[in-house]
Amino acid sequence: MAGRVGWALGAMAAVTAPGIASAQALSCAIPREVPRPRPDLPSASQPSRRLPIGSYTLAISWSPEYCRTSADRPNAQFQCGSTNRFGFVLHGLWPDGVGKDWPQYCRATPILSRQVIRRHMCATPSPQLLQHEWSKHGTCMAGYTPERYFGRSNAMFHALRFPDMSRLAQTPLTAGRLAEAIAAANPGMRADMMRVTGTRGGALDEVWLCTDKSFRYARCPAHQGGLDPAARITITPLR
Repeated sequence: MAGRVGWALGAMAAVTAPGIASAQALSCAIPREVPRPRPDLPSASQPSRRLPIGSYTLAISWSPEYCRTSADRPNAQFQCGSTNRFGFVLHGLWPDGVGKDWPQYCRATPILSRQVIRRHMCATPSPQLLQHEWSKHGTCMAGYTPERYFGRSNAMFHALRFPDMSRLAQTPLTAGRLAEAIAAANPGMRADMMRVTGTRGGALDEVWLCTDKSFRYARCPAHQGGLDPAARITITPLR
């Protein structure tokens, strides 16, 4: 418990440090009517897998890069086609397996309620993605409801702090240097506790933060993937 309290206090202190920003949306206004997502079901390529959980990954996405290439998609209008502005957004909290395989689509689930969607759209700005994350990942966490699953992932997301991404976007950068900058903004975190992913064009796509079974950040396993720390990466600027 003392470690968790220390993490929370450290994150609060980081807010006041120069160049450190919270993970919350830069601006987010939820419409009166939110779209109703479609069911998200297992398939031949994404089958149901019930496996023991060995660790977790908190995945966050760099919204400006997503909107640069996907703004015309119908389900991207809230994130990209409105007056809303996002930096990092929450992709999801993923249970990992003991080895390379991970559990997914562990039980059938109904469509998320509009109340749950509205409560979490400013962190994950897509009702369909919220449905997908709960169906594919959240259902594998024993005893979790949608409210508990999204409550856990949102609490972890909003506790994160970030370096000045606009400044980093203007300087030559590697995946390793970005990981080091994010780690420096979060007391107790190290660069080897995350993986940075990029697009084929070398732009920042996502950051995956690795945790143990108690949701404490931990060194990522070797098979986690991501870019080589020496790989060059660019950051699409905030609009």
